[in-house]
Amino acid sequence: MDTESTYSGYSYHSGRSRGSHRHGERSRERHKSRSKDSSRSEKSVTINAPPAEPLLGDQSMRGDETQDDNWGETTTAITGTSEHSLSQEDIVRISKDLDDSVGLDCKRYLVVSFSVILSLLVLLTPLAFLILPRLLWPERLRACGTACEGLFISVAFKLLILLLAMWALFFRPSKATMPRIFVFRSLLAMLAFLLVLSYWLFYGVRILDTQDEDYQGIVQYAVSLVDALLFIHYLAIVLLELRQLQSCFSLCVMRSTDGETRHYNLGQLSIQRAAVAILENYYRDFPVHNPALLTASKSRAAKHLAGLKVYNVDGPGGNNAAAAGISQSQSRAMIAAAARRRDSSHNELYYEEAEHERRVRKRKARLVVAVEEAFTHIRRVQEEEQKKSPGDVMDPREAAQAIFPSMARALQKYLRTTRQQHCHSMESIQQHLAFCITHNMTPKAFLESYLTPGPTLQYGRERWFGRQWTLISEASVNSGLKDGTVFLLKCVDFSLVVTVKKIPYIRLSEEFIDPKSHKFVLRLQSETSV
Repeated sequence: MDTESTYSGYSYHSGRSRGSHRHGERSRERHKSRSKDSSRSEKSVTINAPPAEPLLGDQSMRGDETQDDNWGETTTAITGTSEHSLSQEDIVRISKDLDDSVGLDCKRYLVVSFSVILSLLVLLTPLAFLILPRLLWPERLRACGTACEGLFISVAFKLLILLLAMWALFFRPSKATMPRIFVFRSLLAMLAFLLVLSYWLFYGVRILDTQDEDYQGIVQYAVSLVDALLFIHYLAIVLLELRQLQSCFSLCVMRSTDGETRHYNLGQLSIQRAAVAILENYYRDFPVHNPALLTASKSRAAKHLAGLKVYNVDGPGGNNAAAAGISQSQSRAMIAAAARRRDSSHNELYYEEAEHERRVRKRKARLVVAVEEAFTHIRRVQEEEQKKSPGDVMDPREAAQAIFPSMARALQKYLRTTRQQHCHSMESIQQHLAFCITHNMTPKAFLESYLTPGPTLQYGRERWFGRQWTLISEASVNSGLKDGTVFLLKCVDFSLVVTVKKIPYIRLSEEFIDPKSHKFVLRLQSETSV
């Protein structure tokens, strides 16, 4: 019976499925088309995501966490490999960044090519003015006297000066790639092109067509072109170099993660050129960004929230007025408990910071003693090796590897306590130690790089080389700086918030002080002891 009932039920279900088979296929086709449309819409959203978001930030953090950091105990470098799976969104974003980088490179090469072509046109045009009459109608030209030959020397030296001046001003290595064109530089290039074009048009109409026989006049015409080009170069120096020397704005630059702040005075610059100047100073003035120092506050906040628990006595089904009143009382109790917890958390923070400072001072003292003993041993070995033959002298690299194990454990504990272990590898420490030994530096000079966080340029190239920055500004990046302008320089880990303030106009007044007002008379009485 059970078997028959099961079979009959199955046959009835299969019969109904046969009847609605076509309807099911149509619904499945509609569902597939909807899923395809939704997937297309999701892809479009993913592609149009802002490029300033971190691409592989979480994976890079996982890679740092999985890195072996026990070189202080083993004094050997242990390298590990970790597998990372890239999602479709990451692949799309990476490909978009690659396309953007290729576009910027093509743009840069296009600008350089245009500059070279324009420079050749400017330099070869005066020479062409002098050579074409000699080639086309040499028998009809009048003889060129002494004054004309003197103009040849003037043209030669002016062209040489113009060539060196153009190389010094326009063909310097580029420091950055900007998102927009440089307005003043483009205007100067357009002015030079229009000047050369005008001279060519006049030369073609008045000299080539008529085959002018006055060769001295032709030479003077070429000299006037070279003089005009020299004046354009002088205008370029004024607009590109001298205009920005006078400080007009004070820029406050703040790092978004730790609040590190610096102030810079700049002149009349566009927003993108001001951003480049700020980034140049950033790598020199700001201490290296250490994200490990930011985890303490997050863990403390998480611990504070984890200490608060709310229990629902009535269960999830209580929807009446009594349950609402109980939930309100529970929210009040939770707020009161959070306030009491906050009042007691400052004591925990105080003792935690005091304990951390004590540990840092302890680790620092041990590190200083270990480094001084290691350097003392090096000096002793050097004094002994001076008495030996020159072939037995130890290389500084070998000496650094020999004394490094004696200080490695103390240095690693100090770096872990101050959370700088990810900034210094064993190889970089040994290289710095060999450098100090080579130049006969003191232990204090060796420890300065680890006791005080330095600027970003003091660390490895992976900290700063090839970093992509994004300029975010409401105003056009080609526009000049103004009072109250705010823009952001964003990278993967943090952003720099820049606020522009105009330097106030200073009024000085002079006040005359009568020299006689400073004179006084000292009267001594007879009973005064001198």
